[in-house]
Amino acid sequence: MLRFGAGSSDMRKILKDDIFLLRLKLIVIMCKAYLHDYPMGKYRREAIIENARSVFDLLSQISSEYAERYGHIFNLQTYAESKGEKNLYFDVFQQRVHLLAVMAKALAEGSPMGYFRTKALKDNIDSICEVITFNSNVGDIKFLKVA
Repeated sequence: MLRFGAGSSDMRKILKDDIFLLRLKLIVIMCKAYLHDYPMGKYRREAIIENARSVFDLLSQISSEYAERYGHIFNLQTYAESKGEKNLYFDVFQQRVHLLAVMAKALAEGSPMGYFRTKALKDNIDSICEVITFNSNVGDIKFLKVA
């Protein structure tokens, strides 16, 4: 039998950061699907609410150590940080992720989405994707047509 993927010796233990990024990417995908009028059934709504809650909780748990440990990966180093001041860019990223979690939960619960809320959601997703360098193009994600 053929085995694909990393060998067991190359694997490491899953950290909270890994779970956070995976759930954040999943929320981005599901919100993009909503914005492009893909069907949203009962299970997708429940998944959005659960992932939003999880991302919100995980971010508050890891926020203090996150910028210190992974700031160089996500290009979070700013001029202020290079001068020894607090990293303001990470604070903005953290607030955007919190906002995305709240907005995702609201849309899954059926709150009305007008023009300005939709635009704010798109802008927020684009900013987050820029930081985590994640391609969220809906055309590249074929499985979204299933509710």
